[in-house]
Amino acid sequence: MGEIGKTVLDSGWLAARSTEVDLNGVQLTTTHPPSSPPSLPWMEAVVPGTVLGTLVKNKLVPDPFYGLENEVIIDIADSGKKYYTFWFFTVFHCKLSANQHVDLNFRAINYYADVYLNGHKKELPKGMFRRHSLDVTDILNPEGKNLLAVLVHPPDHPGRIPAKGGQGGDHDIGKDVAAQYVEGWDWMTPIRDRNTGIWDEVSISVTGPVKIIDPHLVSSLFDNYKRVYLHITTELENRSSWTAECALNVQVTSELEGNICLVEHLQTQHLSIPPGARVQYTFPQLFFYKPNLWWPNGMGKQSLYDVVISFEVKGYGESDSWNHPFGFRKIESYIDKATGGRLFKVNGQPIFIRGGNWILSDGLLRLSKKRYKTDIKFHADMNFNMIRCWGGGLAERPEFYHYCDIYGLLVWQEFWITGDCDGRGDPISNPDGPLDHELFLFCARDTIKLLRNHPSLALWVGGNEQVPPKDINAALKDYLKLHPYFEHSNGQQEEQLSPILKDPSEYLDGTRIYIQGSMWDGFADGEGGWSDGPYEIQYPESFFRDDFYQFGFNPEVGSVGVPVAATIRATMPPEGWKIPIFKKLSSGYTEEIPNPIWDYHKYIPYSKPGKVHDQIELYGTPTDLDDFCLKAQLVNYVQYRALLEGWTSRMWTKYTGVLIWKNQNPWTGLRGQFYDHLHDQTAGFYGCRSAAEPIHVQLNLATYLIEVINTTSIELSKVAVEASVWDLEGTCPYYKVSENLVVPPKKTLPIVEMKYPKSKSSKPVYFLLLKLYNMSDYSIISRNFYWLHKSGGDYKLLESYRQKRIPLKITSKVSIRGSTYEIQMHVQNTSKNPEFRSSLCRTFSPRHADGDYDADLADPVQDKLVEKTEAGLLGRIYRYDSREADGLWNVELNGNDVGVAFFLHFSVHASTPDQKEGEDTRILPVHYSDNYFSLVPGEVLPVNILFEVPPGVTPRVTLRGWNYHGGHSIN
Repeated sequence: MGEIGKTVLDSGWLAARSTEVDLNGVQLTTTHPPSSPPSLPWMEAVVPGTVLGTLVKNKLVPDPFYGLENEVIIDIADSGKKYYTFWFFTVFHCKLSANQHVDLNFRAINYYADVYLNGHKKELPKGMFRRHSLDVTDILNPEGKNLLAVLVHPPDHPGRIPAKGGQGGDHDIGKDVAAQYVEGWDWMTPIRDRNTGIWDEVSISVTGPVKIIDPHLVSSLFDNYKRVYLHITTELENRSSWTAECALNVQVTSELEGNICLVEHLQTQHLSIPPGARVQYTFPQLFFYKPNLWWPNGMGKQSLYDVVISFEVKGYGESDSWNHPFGFRKIESYIDKATGGRLFKVNGQPIFIRGGNWILSDGLLRLSKKRYKTDIKFHADMNFNMIRCWGGGLAERPEFYHYCDIYGLLVWQEFWITGDCDGRGDPISNPDGPLDHELFLFCARDTIKLLRNHPSLALWVGGNEQVPPKDINAALKDYLKLHPYFEHSNGQQEEQLSPILKDPSEYLDGTRIYIQGSMWDGFADGEGGWSDGPYEIQYPESFFRDDFYQFGFNPEVGSVGVPVAATIRATMPPEGWKIPIFKKLSSGYTEEIPNPIWDYHKYIPYSKPGKVHDQIELYGTPTDLDDFCLKAQLVNYVQYRALLEGWTSRMWTKYTGVLIWKNQNPWTGLRGQFYDHLHDQTAGFYGCRSAAEPIHVQLNLATYLIEVINTTSIELSKVAVEASVWDLEGTCPYYKVSENLVVPPKKTLPIVEMKYPKSKSSKPVYFLLLKLYNMSDYSIISRNFYWLHKSGGDYKLLESYRQKRIPLKITSKVSIRGSTYEIQMHVQNTSKNPEFRSSLCRTFSPRHADGDYDADLADPVQDKLVEKTEAGLLGRIYRYDSREADGLWNVELNGNDVGVAFFLHFSVHASTPDQKEGEDTRILPVHYSDNYFSLVPGEVLPVNILFEVPPGVTPRVTLRGWNYHGGHSIN
C-alpha cells in the first residue's frame, strides 16, 4: 500500500532546449528517456526554478547578475520563444494499492506546459499564478517507476526591451497573467527568459478514495478577545464508484514548551459522500476560551496552533490528511479621520505601520525555504511590521507566508497589475490590463485559496499605482467581500454571529479588506494621484518637516542603498570597482557620475543637484572603493533612521504608516535596499532597526526636541531620558537627565529641547547619546546614538578622527549546535573620562536644578589625555586570553586615546587552508542583534551573532569601524 501524503519532486531533474531534442514526449517517457548522468543536450536542471537558472547552474551562460554579463545573454525578443522553450525530465517512484489515487501537482509554472507521463499527454493551461493538479492514477506504471517529461513554453507576450529600457520594457508582458518586472525596471535589469520554467513546487500526493481540497480556516473573536470560535470549511471529493461512509476529524493543538503539545480540540463528524461527488462541508464551530493570540512583530507573540484535518473511509482507513499552522487574530482597517491615512488594527489595537516594499527573493526564482527564512527574519530584525508584495512581482509563495506568520510580518498582497504596464508609460501600455480577463480572475481565485489561511496576510490590493480594469475590479470586490463580522465595527463588537449569516469560512476569504490600488482609499492621496515617493537622497531633517509629505500613509518612499565594498568586489569585475566621479557644478552642487557597470546596476546617487548636496561629500571626498562604501554606510544609517523617525514623530497626528521602497534587491542592484542580494546588511538596516523599536527615544532633527515614542499598548511610568554630548576630544560638554516621565500608550511624547547646538562653545561636529531607562533598576529600554554637525556644516573633522586609538575590551561566549554558531559578544570602550564615571551617573556635576549641564556655564577642566604612542597602523591585539573556565574569550584592543569608538561593525569570515588572495571570505547570512554601533567612554554593548558555517570551514569574527578600518579578528 502506498503511503498517504505528499512527496516533493525537487531533485534528479534534467533539462534540454526543445529545438535540440529530436524526440517527442511519448518517446522520452517510454522508449528513449535521457540517460543519467546526462549527456548533451541534456543537463542537470533547477526545479523549482527557471530555464535561465538552469543555464546559469550549468555555466552555459554567465551569471546575469555579475557585472555586465547579462548583456551577453540573448534576450527572448531576439532569439524567439523557441530558444527558451525547454524540456524538463525526471523519474519518480510510486506504486499504488487498491482504491488509492495519486495526483501530480504543479504549484506554478510559467507560462504553460505539455506534460507526458509514461507516454500519456496532459496539458497545463496558461497562467503564471495558478496551481495544476492532474489525476494520474490510471497512467502510473504498475511496477512503480514513472517517467515524467514536461515541455514548458514561455509567456505569450514576452515583449521587447526598448533602447532606453524603462519601466516594464515595451509593456507587452502586461498582456499575460505573469510577473511584469521581467522586462526590466528602474531598479532591475531585464530577465532574458522572462522567468520561463517550473518555478514552484512539484509533487505527487497519494490519497484514498476521498480527497481533501482547500480547507478554509477562520477565527471570530468576542468578549474583548477572550472568546474565539474556529470556523472550518473544506471541499471533499469522492473518487470512488461507491458511496463513501466517512469520519472527518479535526484536531487543534498548541505548543506548550519545546516539543510538548496540548490538544485543545478533537472533533469527529460523520458523513456520506456519493460516488464521484465533490461536496463542501462546514464543521460545527470550535470554541476556545482565552486563546493565545497572534500578534504582529513588536506587539506580542506570534502564537500558532496546529490544525490537522484527517479523513477516514469505512472499510478503507485513512484516506487523506491536511495540516496548517493557524493564528487567532482579527484585522480591521479603515480610513483614519484625523490623518486621512489608512489605519490598521490587530486584535483591537491600532498598529503604526513601519515596513517596506518587496519584489521577490531572487530574480531567477531560485526560491528556497532557507532563503525565505533569512529574508523574513531580516525584516523582523529591523523591527518592521509589514511587507508589501508589489504588483509587478509575485503572488508570494506559502513558504514566504509561513515565515511571515512565524516572525510577525503583516503582508499586503497585490495582484498582477502595475500602472506602467496597464494603461500608461512610454510607449503607452494596454489600458485594459491582461488580454484574458477570465484567466486573470481564475488565477486570483486560486491564489486566494492558496494563501488565505495565513494570519500574516493583512489585505489584498488590486494593483500598483493603477486599478484593474473595471470588470476585473468588480469581480475582485465580489470575491473579497467581507463577512459582516469583519466589517469595521467602530469599536462595537457583536456578541455573537447571527444564525442566519453564512459561516465565515464559506466565503472565498471574507476576513480581509480589498483595496483597488496602492494609492487609493487611505493610501497616498487616496484618489490615485501621483502622490507616492520621493525616491532619492534627502536631507535627514527634511523627514521631520511639516511639508515633506502631506498624506497619512505613504506606500512608497525610497532612497539610496550602496552595499559594502566586499559585495561590489564579489559582484563586479575590477572595472566596476571604480567609484563615481564627483563633478562640481556651477550651482555649487555635486553631480555623481558612476562607471558604466554601476549605471547598469541602477546606481542611485547620494546627491540631488538643485535639491540636496552630496551626503557622502559631507565626510570628505572618497578616495577609493573602501572609503566610498564606508562613507555610504554612514549616510545609509542616517538617511533611513531619519526617514522612520520623521514618520514616527507624527504618529497618529499626521501619519498612520509608511512603507519604504524597497527593502531588498532581487539581484545585485545598487539602490533602495537594507541588505544586498548576497544577504549582507547595509548600515541602513541598523538605522531602521533603531528607529522602528516599539519603544524608542529619538531626536527630532527639525526642532531638536528629544521625543519618546511608545507604539505599545502599555503605559510607561517612572522612566527617564538621559542625553549626553561627546566631542571629538573625548569630553562630555553637555549632559541632561529628564526623570519621572510617564509615556502614554500609542503616543509620541516630546520631552525637552536638546540645547547644546545653541551653546556658545558648541563644537562643529559632536556625538549625541540618548538613553531611555527604567528609574527602578537603570535597565535601558532604548538607546540611540547620533553624530551631528552645526547648521550649514559638515563632518570633515571626522577624517582626522580615524586616527584615534580607542581601547576596547571584547568578551565573547560561543555556543555551537551542529553547524550553527551563536556568539554572545560584550564590547566595552575602556577609555576613561575623569569627569564622567557612568553614562547613568546620577551625581554628574556641575548641572542645573533641572538636570541640564552646559559646558559654557562650567569651569574648564584640564584635558588629561595620555600622550599618544605609536600602535601600528590600526592598533594591535595585545592580549588574547585562552578560553577560561566559564567558556569566555577575552580580547583587548590596545589604544591610548579617550573618546568614542565610532561606527564599529562585525563581520564573519571563513578560514580555509586553500584560501586565495582577494577571495570573498564572508560567511552569509549572519544575524546580528546590533551592528554599525558606537560606544562612548566606559560604555558596554551586548551583541549577539547567529550564523551557520559550511562544512569544513572554521569561522572568524572580524571587527572594523571608523577607528578600526583594518580589522581585528577573533577566531
